[in-house]
This record gives sequence, structure tokens and C-alpha cells, in this order.
Amino acid sequence: MRKLLLAAIAVMCSLVSRGDEGMWMLSHINPKTAATMKSLGLNLTPEQLYNPYGSSLKDAVINLGDFCSGVVVSPDGLFFTNHHCGYGAIQALSTPEDDILKNGFVAKTREQERPAKGLYVRFLQRVTDMSDRVNSDLARLYKEHAGEMDSSRVESIYVDSICRAIEQEQDSLHPNTECVVRAYYGGNAYFANYYKVYTDIRLVFTATETLGKFGGDTDNWMWPRQTCDFSMFRIYAKPDGTPADYSKDNVPLKTPGYAPVSIDGYKPGDFCMTIGYPGSTDRYLCSWGIVERTEATNQAVIDVRTAKQNVWKHWMDNDRAIAIKYASKWASSSNYWKNSIGMNKAVKDLDVVGQKKKTEQQILNWLSLDEKRKATYGSVLPALEKAYTARKEDMAMTMYFNETFFRGIELIKAANRLSRLPLDATAEDAQLCVDNLKSFYKDYEPRVDEETMGTLLQKYRQWSNGKHLPAFYHTIDSLYGGDTRAYAHDVFAKTCLLDTTCVAKVMADSTLRENDPALIYADNILEAYVDLLRQIRSSMRVIDFNERLLTRAILEMEMDQPHYSDANMTMRLSYGYIQDYTANGTHYDYFTNSQSLLDKAAKQAEIEDYELEPEIVKLLKKGKFGKYADKQTKQMQLCFLSNNDITGGNSGSPMFDGNGHVIGLAFDGNWEAMAGDISFDPTLQRCIGVDIRFVLWIIDRWGGGKNIIKELGL
Repeated sequence: MRKLLLAAIAVMCSLVSRGDEGMWMLSHINPKTAATMKSLGLNLTPEQLYNPYGSSLKDAVINLGDFCSGVVVSPDGLFFTNHHCGYGAIQALSTPEDDILKNGFVAKTREQERPAKGLYVRFLQRVTDMSDRVNSDLARLYKEHAGEMDSSRVESIYVDSICRAIEQEQDSLHPNTECVVRAYYGGNAYFANYYKVYTDIRLVFTATETLGKFGGDTDNWMWPRQTCDFSMFRIYAKPDGTPADYSKDNVPLKTPGYAPVSIDGYKPGDFCMTIGYPGSTDRYLCSWGIVERTEATNQAVIDVRTAKQNVWKHWMDNDRAIAIKYASKWASSSNYWKNSIGMNKAVKDLDVVGQKKKTEQQILNWLSLDEKRKATYGSVLPALEKAYTARKEDMAMTMYFNETFFRGIELIKAANRLSRLPLDATAEDAQLCVDNLKSFYKDYEPRVDEETMGTLLQKYRQWSNGKHLPAFYHTIDSLYGGDTRAYAHDVFAKTCLLDTTCVAKVMADSTLRENDPALIYADNILEAYVDLLRQIRSSMRVIDFNERLLTRAILEMEMDQPHYSDANMTMRLSYGYIQDYTANGTHYDYFTNSQSLLDKAAKQAEIEDYELEPEIVKLLKKGKFGKYADKQTKQMQLCFLSNNDITGGNSGSPMFDGNGHVIGLAFDGNWEAMAGDISFDPTLQRCIGVDIRFVLWIIDRWGGGKNIIKELGL
């Protein structure tokens, strides 16, 4: 298997059939791949892209909080990311009296930059193959447990602990770095990623919310777009450059590398490259897994979040303070709500399941030609079909349960944190619990959650057909006549879990641990969830094991074709070129301009997502774009398309030209290709980016950020 993987990676690096598909590891770019990229317009060598022992372009790209990407654009730690990536930090810094979420913010001096508590960035130092280490440990465990448990059970129990042990060992050997071991190729390979982590991050610039998320849910995952989706932060460190928590004595980080911005623009066919941290794809997933993804996971997200967001929207529309509190949570919830809708539609429209079944038939035909292959992989597809079929109903209920009780009704988050307070808690323990709860309560409104609870408890009973109900439903039926809203009202009227004083109350009266209705509610949920997980545990193990074998079979069957590992929130490179597309008989140009933004803003009375401040409309109408206008089209170009391969986590990824200069920031994909996390369609899939010239014009002309423009060398 080791030889197979090395050969697959070599092929991956040397045979590129489509430059637009693929999330490639920077540490595995060989001369043939470099030659292919050079022929498309890249003027950098592999060492200039990735060099673990010296400066390279990888040093300019950051992992932001393990959920987004970004790019350092000055030697003083200044970096760009998307507005929606910085949204949580911007929201946390906003108050009704100082509403920077709504009004925007620009720091015209370093002293004005605002600490973004809780935000951190990771710089990748190097990548090391740990496959031999993990596989040898697994082989030893297989031998030790022979006859006691099957291979799938050994893997499900021990793989994570093996990886954690390696991480702990490497962290102790390299105290200035953080080691993260991740599975690649469905668990057929393992690599250690070494990072330097910085936690003193400060907000430098954000445009108004109307600009940063222009189009809102209406335009999300759609093209054409006019969203100015960017924000700016700066990394601070100790004077010697070592990471440190916030301190007034920290100074801007002198970064080992940064990427210059370019205002030279682009045209169709120009080389375009993204480097970032894509979160998760499942392109090796079997057909039954795809069906489960759409019918169980995605449908639960769609149904539960629709109900939840209807409640939230009512409160947010009528109270600005609540709107600020729930702004970031709404953005996160609605983003993948619409993503799930789009993915289900695209999977059906593009017949992704049918395509996958054809691949599976090809695998069966390939197996039939060799008895050894058949012995190794012959049971994989039947085992997957049986396991997915057996857990179909329970898996759907698990997803509805998760969305309702863990991602829908928020009260359990406070209850779970309070329940971790030891019975013999000290004053120090209590203060730590209070500190942990502060961030939760800052953005929490009990009135909103009470209505959400009443609504979702009733909906969940319907979705589950009365199965897998937590024990408190007996209370709802016996004491409240089945009225979930009355039950929710009583829970919130009687619980002490409405603010951080709950810690002191529980410390003073230990009987609350067993009598507080919110804690009883939370205990019932956890008990029901354990029972639910028990129903799918064995199938989970079988599926994980056989999906890994399926991936291995595909790699072996298609040795002459390039294969990249599914995304796993580690640094990846994608390359392609600027390109338009045609879908459903409609042709879409590769960029949008300022007039298209004005056209949408003119509809803001009917479509609230097209709201735009009068001062910005006025600026746009003046048309004084100067050096930020495109030299060829003479227009102010706002957003643009490339055929780069991206997914969630890539948000904020720099879009580079052939010289490694930033021409934009990736922020979205297009509706017609929403099945992209499962199946890449080269004719449809596009990366949407905000043009760096639009960003700079907003900083310069709207924000008056001359200091920033100067720092960028413009």
C-alpha cells in the first residue's frame, strides 16, 4: 500500500489532465507539474511556492481560526481575509452605541487597531509524511487484537489516539510549533502539518455590512455577484517575533513572507491560482453515501434551519441589539442552509448518484479481472450498501437530532458548560466556568431561544415520527397537554441559566444540579443522543473502514490518472485560469462592474439584501475610479470568475496571478455547481472572487485609509 500511495502521489504531481480540478499539496509539486503550471502562466518555481527551510509563497498564506484562509500583504503582519470570515470578530467588537458591523471601521493609526479576542492565525512551517508511523502502529494493534476484534473496530478505536500521540510527541520535540496530524486519501495516508500560531490579532479595516455581505441570502452561492467581501487584520507578537496573547507591549509581526497586491488586472485565459485551507470534500464517497448526504444530512439542515431562522429573523428585524448579537450566528447558519439546498438540487440535476454508480460498476469490472483484487476489495461495495441501508432511518434522525438540539436550541450549550463544574468546585473552578460562559451569554437572548425551543420541539416530534424523543417529551405530554411552547416558557421562567450568575447560584445550592429544568432538559438530550448513537455505531465503523478501502481501490484502478486527497483543512493549491461559463442556456461573463451594483441597489426597497448606503451609491455614481479601473475595459470591476477548485474553508484565500501577486480574494462558488464537494464538474464549477482593485478603492475612497494604501506600496 505504501508503494501504491507513493506512485499515486507521483502521478498526481506529474499528470494533470485538467488544470482547474484539484486541491493539491504544495509539498508534492514536482518538475513536471511545475512545467504544466508554467505553460499556463505561472512564473514561480516549486521552491518559491513551498520551501520548509526558507521563504516561499506559502509563508504569506494563513489559516484563520481553523475555519477560513487569508493572505499577508505587508511585512508588518497586515492580512486580508473575507468580510464573512472576520464577521464574528467584527460583530463581537460592535455595540448598539458603536455599531462597526453596520457603519464599518478604519484604523488610521496602529494605536486605533482593535484586538479581536479569540481570533488566531496559523502559519504552516512544513509537512512531514507520517504514514509509515501510523500504519506500523496499526499493524501492531491488529496483531495484538487478532481474534478479539476485527480490523474495522481496531481502526475506529485506535487511529485517533495514534495521531494524537504523534502530535504530543512532536509538540514536545518542537515547543515553538503546533503539530496537527491529518488523514489523507480517506485514511490511506497521514501527514503531520507543523504550524506557528499567533493569537494577538487586531482589526484594521472593515467596510459596512451592506458592502461586505451585499446580496445576503438572496445572492449567496450565486453569480453574478457584487459583494465587497473583505476585511483586514494585523498580527501582533512579542518584539522578538514569538507568539503571545494580547499585550500593549506587542508589536506588529515581521512576517517571513508576504504577497504584494496587484492592480494590473486580468483577462479571460489568464493564469489564476488559489492557496488556502479548504475544509472538507467527499469526492471518493460511494453512491449510497451521497444519497445519505442529501436525504439525511442536507435535508435535516434545510428543515431545521428554516424553522429556526424564521424565528431569529423576526426578532432580528425588530431589535437592532438582538440583530447584532445574532448576526454572526445567522450568517453561519444560513450559509450552509442555502448550501444544502443548492447541493441537493445540483446532485439531482447533474445526476451525481448515477455518475457514481457508473464508477462503481467500473470498479466491479476491474475486480473481476484479477482474483487477488477481488479478494482484497470484492466485499467493499456490498458492505457499504448493506451498512448505509441498515442505518438509513437512524442516520436521518441523528441529523435532525443534532440540528434541533445541538445547533438549533442554544440553551444546552450553557447547560453543558455548567454541568462540567465539579461537585467540589473551588472558587477558581467557578471563576473559570464564569469566564467560559461570558462569551456565550454576550451573544445570547433568552426570549429568542425560548421561542426557538417551543417551535423546534414541536417540529422535531413531527420529523422523528415520535421516535427517539428525549424523556422531557413525557413531561410535555403529561403536564402541558403536548404544548411545547408552554413547556419552553416554563423552562425559561424557572431556570437559573439565563446569565453568568447561574454559576454562583449552583455553587450556593447544589440541589439545582438535579432540579433546574434547563439542566434536566440537557441531561435528557444527552441520554437520548447516546441511545441514538448506539443504533448507528456499528454501521459507522463498517462504513468508515470500507470507504477507506474504496478510495484505495480507486487509486489502484486509476494509477495512470491524477488523484488528489479530499480537502481536510490543510494547505492546498488550486490552479486554473480566468473563465466565464454557460448554464441552462444563459451565458455569464467573467466579471461584474459598478453599474451592476447600482442596478441591484436600485431595487433595495423590494429586496432588503440589496440595501446600500446613499454615500456609497453616490461615490459609485461619480465613477472616479482612477488607478483602480481596469485598463482594458475601463470599468470598475467588482467580482470575477476563475475555474479554480475551492470549497468551504477556502474563503479568504488569495487569488494569485502568475507572479504570485494578489488579484483577488476567493469567497464563494456558483449555484449550478453546488455538488462540487462531492463531484467536480469542469464545465460549471467556478470560484467567485472579489477583485482586489474594488477592495482597494473602498479602502481608499470610502474609508480614507491612505495609511493602508501606503503600507501596501500603492
